[in-house]
Amino acid sequence: MGRCEWVGLCPLHEETQPSFYVNTHKDVFYCHGCGQGGDLIRFIQLSRRMSFRQALACLGRDQQEADASALLRQAAHFYQQQLDRCPEAKQYLSRRGVHDQVLIGELHIGYAAGGSLRRHLTAQGYAFDLLRSAGLINIQGADALYQRVVFPLPYRDSIVNLYGRSIGATFAHRFLPGFKGGLYAWEKVQHAEEIILVEGLFDYAVLRQAGFSNVTCSLGTHLNSEQFRQLCEARRTIYLCFDTDANRSGQLAAKQLAERLGAHHIRACRVLLPAGHDPNSFFVSGGDAHQFRSLLEAAQP
Repeated sequence: MGRCEWVGLCPLHEETQPSFYVNTHKDVFYCHGCGQGGDLIRFIQLSRRMSFRQALACLGRDQQEADASALLRQAAHFYQQQLDRCPEAKQYLSRRGVHDQVLIGELHIGYAAGGSLRRHLTAQGYAFDLLRSAGLINIQGADALYQRVVFPLPYRDSIVNLYGRSIGATFAHRFLPGFKGGLYAWEKVQHAEEIILVEGLFDYAVLRQAGFSNVTCSLGTHLNSEQFRQLCEARRTIYLCFDTDANRSGQLAAKQLAERLGAHHIRACRVLLPAGHDPNSFFVSGGDAHQFRSLLEAAQP
């Protein structure tokens, strides 16, 4: 049998010598320093200063989030397995300039071929109603991300959403309902002094492929509160590399974001790509890492 009793510093009061004991077999704790003890609910009450009912509700939310993350992780893994079986999806990635197999694996890119996700997940023990509430399938049981290249969206060690990019004529972009998370792959860049911020995941992928490790993605031009907070965590320079589309919406969004960041003492510079391009199309059309570095050097505050 494995170890079932652990000892450490008490999280409920300050101490320098370990006196906090946890018995994982019985699911109880006791501190010989402050005299507090009880079960998991009691620990939540004390550590978060909650009532009994509040602690119960908190545990319920935590369990629901864990269940949802596990479900999305299973779906993402299934999609990743499908990618190699679908030449049309691999061809689409190649057309979008994403061909590094190591990077494709690292980002857990998959493909929703349609027709078998429901069967696969219900065989894993997930109920039809849970698949529906997560937005993975529609009321008929069909795959909501059908014929889309799929990127899982991680956030704090969980999968919180899936992004699907159509390879056909259907509506191009689709997320599942709910929270999209923070900045994409933020843990890789959060300590960098200079960060390149792009709109889309294909922009992110081609920049990573070109050797730029200090890149993250906002999944659109309008940042949610968590994404903006992440950018403002430390003094740094943010290179805003948004689309240079004909209606100027990308550059207008970049200008507004630069002003917001400046108000929080974060230096922001706008990267001006050739007219009509985003980072993905820049590389697909023949641009290279040296040329992109020149654009970074010419970026305007």
